[in-house]
Amino acid sequence: MLPQKRAIFRFLKYSIVGGSTFLFDLALLYVLVDIFHLDPILSAGGAFLIAVSINYLISRRLVFRGTKRTLHTGYGIFLLITGIGAAVVMGLMALFVNVFDWSPLPSRVAIALVVGIWNYLMNLYVNFRVAGEYYSGERN
Repeated sequence: MLPQKRAIFRFLKYSIVGGSTFLFDLALLYVLVDIFHLDPILSAGGAFLIAVSINYLISRRLVFRGTKRTLHTGYGIFLLITGIGAAVVMGLMALFVNVFDWSPLPSRVAIALVVGIWNYLMNLYVNFRVAGEYYSGERN
């Protein structure tokens, strides 16, 4: 497979995994805000952290299989990257919900694209460091 096709295939797999865990993120946000009546900003941060942790485990197994990092080291770096993403999620949620008076779910959807691309690029180039490589079948 050509390198460009490999990169597109990896991004598509990441998008499917990310889209699935994002739906989980939204469902959890809905439960925390609309059922338990918790603060939408804190709920968005908590739901995001839980969903991206699930995303990490699935992505490590299916998307970034060629990584040389151990699970613990990779997850530590992932948490640093995700911490920045969570701060962006919470900051933009505060802006959209408190300043623009948007409801939490549409706000979170609007924010998802920016944070999703951030997470993908940082994991591709910094954490898993598999840009330009493709899984060849060996187990990590």
